Amino acid sequence: MRIKVCYFARLREKLGISDEIIDLPDNCGNISSVRAVLQKRDEIWQQAFASDQSVLSALNHEMVTSDHQLEAGDELAFFPPVTGG
Repeated sequence: MRIKVCYFARLREKLGISDEIIDLPDNCGNISSVRAVLQKRDEIWQQAFASDQSVLSALNHEMVTSDHQLEAGDELAFFPPVTGG
């Protein structure tokens, strides 16, 4: 399955990439599994998507939880929580 993944704020800065098209393995059906795939890239990716890191997800411009199912052609965005003042 092919999806577009976007990275915002500190994730974009840390990873050095703003977006990409990725082909997911057959067993990668939800957002949590995408995070696991990304963590396998290298140490920087592992740190960015570690379970203790607060990372929010949006799928096709709507906030979703990590167990949300993906479909081919989806746009998945990862970003840190935003605080306001």
